[in-house]
Amino acid sequence: MIKDIQSSAETKMQRSLEVLRENLAKVRTGRAHTGLLDQVEVEYYGSMVPVSQVANVTLLDARTISVKPYESNMAAALEKAIRDSNLGLNPAAMGDLIRVPMPMLTEERRKDLIKVVRGEAEDGRVSIRNVRRDANDHIKKLLKDKEVSEDDARRGEEQIQKLTDKYIAEVDKLLAHKEEDLMVV
Repeated sequence: MIKDIQSSAETKMQRSLEVLRENLAKVRTGRAHTGLLDQVEVEYYGSMVPVSQVANVTLLDARTISVKPYESNMAAALEKAIRDSNLGLNPAAMGDLIRVPMPMLTEERRKDLIKVVRGEAEDGRVSIRNVRRDANDHIKKLLKDKEVSEDDARRGEEQIQKLTDKYIAEVDKLLAHKEEDLMVV
């Protein structure tokens, strides 16, 4: 029973870490990466779809994303969707290829983004701690119902704490890496 609680807690903590990675990927650094356009959607035959489903998104260089639509009639719609996406990007069409240069970040903007990133990391830590609390509550309930011994419950809580420490250290590592990316000029 305690093993099930531990594996469930580890799965939930892993999911919290994945959500944090996704949220950090949305924070724009000065460098180009294709994941930046993942949340941008474009109208395609009446429905909204991600850019990656209607175009090939690649990097031309460290500061430029290229978007090549699978259908040439989608170029204008893609360009408009990227421009209207609130990412601060200004795409330029060259035939059926759309170039998306990354603007430089100001020092003030970098500091604002670091605050955002730290907030995201703290949300990740809180999420992981909530998983720990729920798992420990579940173990305490099993102990109260006399389904496990006190020693097993204590060992289970120690294992949950080790998992928590491991995933919080991973959050801190992701945060440090993202802050470093943001401060690179």
